[in-house]
Amino acid sequence: MDQISDLILFARIVDAGSLSEAGRRMNSSAPAMSRRLAGLEERLGVRLVDRSSRRFTPTDEGAALYERALRIMADVEEAEAEARSRIRTPSGNLRIGAPMEIGRRRVAGLIADFSDQYPRVACELVLSDAGLELGRDGLDIALRTTSPTEPGVHTAQILKGRRIVCAAPSYLIQHGTPQHPNDLVNHDCIRLVRSYQTIDNWGFAEPGKPFEVQVKGRLSTTSAEVIHGWVLEGRGIAVKASWDIAADLREGRLIECLAGYSRREMYLNAVAPKTEPLASRVKVFLDYARRLVPEEDDTKALPIMAD
Repeated sequence: MDQISDLILFARIVDAGSLSEAGRRMNSSAPAMSRRLAGLEERLGVRLVDRSSRRFTPTDEGAALYERALRIMADVEEAEAEARSRIRTPSGNLRIGAPMEIGRRRVAGLIADFSDQYPRVACELVLSDAGLELGRDGLDIALRTTSPTEPGVHTAQILKGRRIVCAAPSYLIQHGTPQHPNDLVNHDCIRLVRSYQTIDNWGFAEPGKPFEVQVKGRLSTTSAEVIHGWVLEGRGIAVKASWDIAADLREGRLIECLAGYSRREMYLNAVAPKTEPLASRVKVFLDYARRLVPEEDDTKALPIMAD
């Protein structure tokens, strides 16, 4: 960088026509300009300027260096302009991972709309309920409901919701409605499988007392979307994210159970590699993702909060 700085300085000295004028233009002194010029000549081993009390003229070597310095300055300005343009108009590839159900139902449309607004960003949506990872899956952004465990990541909360125990009216008519979480041991519970482990310990809370109930049932799957279909068909009781079933609750296709024992809120988090500054295409997508939930939904988009 010092070499480029010296070339830029030399070009400005030649443009100014004298050391004193160059110093004035650059808010420095003629002796300081002279020392910098002498240092450049010593490093290159060639005289760049003929100096006298009446004239200040580049030598042949100085004239050639001046022309090259002008091209370098133009390249630097072009590179800076390109960088500024990329900030104003994001571009490049963006690989986004999301859980299957919310990815298909909401993130897919969001990405398509984002692509319309930012046509220079090429978007790829990766859907999986297996638990996507940034490095392993080659993602720029991972959307997931679990908190990040890997170091050196940027985290943003996109959605806020609840885990809801729910069932279809047909199931509750036939099997009854659980009044306490412990009643679930007598029900057919549809369970999610993550990383070969069945999630059969469901969390609840009474005042000041979190606890878990181990449930069982005939059906389990790695797909949250399959669980959604099964619970709508009346095949059992399930735990679903509020943003997945808001319309079903509102229209009576599903009934919330055990609302008074709900233990905690849940979040859809966006995780991205922590870089400074954050790539503009990643930043604008995180900002855009606040539109993920329709206004009529009972879940709310949160402001982006970087860790």
